[in-house]
Amino acid sequence: MLGTIVNVIAIIAGGSIGLLLHKKLPGRFITIFFQVIGLFTLFLGFSMAFETTHVMHMIISLITGSLIGELLRLDYLFDHMGDYLKTKLKFKNTRFTEGLLTAFLLYCMGSLTILGAIEEGMGGSPKLLLIKSLMDGISSIALASGLGAGVLFSVIPLFIYQGGITLLASGMGEFVPQIYIAELSAVGGILLVGLGINILEIKKINVMNMLPALVMIILLLWLIPDFGI
Repeated sequence: MLGTIVNVIAIIAGGSIGLLLHKKLPGRFITIFFQVIGLFTLFLGFSMAFETTHVMHMIISLITGSLIGELLRLDYLFDHMGDYLKTKLKFKNTRFTEGLLTAFLLYCMGSLTILGAIEEGMGGSPKLLLIKSLMDGISSIALASGLGAGVLFSVIPLFIYQGGITLLASGMGEFVPQIYIAELSAVGGILLVGLGINILEIKKINVMNMLPALVMIILLLWLIPDFGI
């Protein structure tokens, strides 16, 4: 778990620097940060989504996952959790939950996260996660300066998700199909596109309720390996 622990520390350190900048920078600089973050999120999302080789799996997982998310009202639960944290910690940032969700998806949906966690879990070097930690630490400066303290709290779901993959890999050995990693990243890319649209305030997309799609893509690939598309 060394790689994940270093990753968490890097995000907290970078995010803390970003919060200091957020307090000192004029509003027009914060605005341009938002725009840069939004554009980069769109770029990253599209580049990940275009890597899919199972389009039907992606579409069905997004539809079924979104329906499940709507049924469970994940957005409502997530907003209330964010409001509870803001109240308890006396944060005034109105984009707290958006910062938390954006940072979590940016830090966790790439193939580097999954491959690095699997490699360390199978007893290998945490090299990939250490590289990711450097990247995440730098990007968290920009994210926290634009989206606030929610970015720092993204380390909680990141630790559970990334650390969970490491522990799972340590028990499963080397059997983790590459296609699962690739298609999970592709679905995550679609969610990042939705986040980018939200950040740029083009249109409000309920990305939180789409999160179950990340589970559905793995389930579909397991149950129906090939739709022929």
